[in-house]
Amino acid sequence: MNPTINCDVLVVGGGIHGCAIARDAAGRGLSVVLCERSDLAAQVSPISTGLIHGVLRYLEGRDFSAVRRALSERNTLMRSAPHLFSPLRLAMPHDRGQPPAWAIRAGLMLCDRLAAHPLLPASRHANLLQHVAGGPLLLDFREGALFSDARVDESRLVALNAAAAAEAGATVLTRTVCDSAQRLQGRWRATLCNVAGACLPVSARALVNATGAGAARFLHQATGAVQPCRLVKGVELLLRRKFGHGYGYRFQHPDGQTVFVLPFEQDYTLVGAAGGAYDGDPASVAISDEEIAALCGLVNRYFTAPTTLSDVVLASSSAFMLPDADAAQPASPCKYQLRLDLDGAPVLSVLGGGLSTFRLLAEEAMDRLAPRLGRFRGAWTAGAMLPGGDLVDTAHPLRRLLSLDDYVRRQKQVYGWAPPKLIERYVRAYGSRVHKLLERCAGMQDLGEQVLPGLYENEVRYLVRHEWATTAEDILWRRSKLGLRLPPEAAGTLDAWLASATEQAESPQR
Repeated sequence: MNPTINCDVLVVGGGIHGCAIARDAAGRGLSVVLCERSDLAAQVSPISTGLIHGVLRYLEGRDFSAVRRALSERNTLMRSAPHLFSPLRLAMPHDRGQPPAWAIRAGLMLCDRLAAHPLLPASRHANLLQHVAGGPLLLDFREGALFSDARVDESRLVALNAAAAAEAGATVLTRTVCDSAQRLQGRWRATLCNVAGACLPVSARALVNATGAGAARFLHQATGAVQPCRLVKGVELLLRRKFGHGYGYRFQHPDGQTVFVLPFEQDYTLVGAAGGAYDGDPASVAISDEEIAALCGLVNRYFTAPTTLSDVVLASSSAFMLPDADAAQPASPCKYQLRLDLDGAPVLSVLGGGLSTFRLLAEEAMDRLAPRLGRFRGAWTAGAMLPGGDLVDTAHPLRRLLSLDDYVRRQKQVYGWAPPKLIERYVRAYGSRVHKLLERCAGMQDLGEQVLPGLYENEVRYLVRHEWATTAEDILWRRSKLGLRLPPEAAGTLDAWLASATEQAESPQR
């Protein structure tokens, strides 16, 4: 039997909220263990929109303080990881059933005024008959608004939060399920079991239930408590590129459904929408042929070029929780609730929440939990960068921060021996950690074997060592999107390489 690990906080769930809470808690000096039954961000769609949005939903509800807070938080997130968070300009065509165009413009102008120190361009009215964003649209959509938002690779964001937690002292265990958890003698006694069959006993002063869409079920299993909630399905389609410009679209369908159509990875167009209620197993959610056809139909309502099933490259779906059971409420992934149960050792459950609020949610969670553990160190993440976010000009005497484009150009010069496109991909994925990735590399030969086109041994080993990647799917779809440009057999090739590398590492030295 393995010895018991003692910690302040056991976090169950390796999605964005679990990793962000682990990061915040470890930075406050708490000892943290995080376990995830699969890979980090395993429930995130590989074609997630990654939008840091929600302002318009708050505006529609006339919650102006929430608008101001959301805009401020967007700035905070963009500064924390400028290599991951990128600006995106969106067109919002005016459609029947919406408020008058002048009212929408007034609302967006109000958002602009509420934004303190904006990092993105202001909104404006657009004549879509004369604007490039209107080119692919049907002539019915003659006017609209242009506004700015930000987007992020959600899977990489989760990995960076986990890396920051580990660097602050947290223990991150992937492919490790929390087999049981119960209160005993004022503490949580849990058993964690990994894929190899090894079980690890953990004794924690507090438990964080960050299991995402399964949070209500986990809470009931651990404490017997019943938490009203509902699940909503999100659906995404990846299409062959429908337009060549860099704008995205936000369509407000007359039935109230919001549909996003966005450029994705240069060669594709991503369609994302919230589906209906879902009452199945969150781990088994799948998109149906009917949902794919319906989403194609929605796209055809707006664009001149028809979309057919043959244009669909990938289709996926996911379930997210709303922290109430009121089906009359709009399905907003920004909405969350923190439930703190103090009937014995504390358990804090994360109910709902999304990308736009993950850092604030983690901060609020630890503001409530940390004082009960005798730690009063305050919030700290608002001014902190995520790993790789410090895009510093090391040649400048004041080590000034560079814009991402300037940093990319500088690294192409520093690593002039490598193809510029490869260096740009590295910087946009790893930021300043590109220097760690390319440490002791002076030429292409130092990157090691080219395991797959564009994927070298050096990067694979970095992802295994520093980002908990263990399978081809982890690397090709969550730590990167290289899977989009590789043949189907590439995953098998990479898995075989990983198995061989693991066997060599574990074999005794001769």
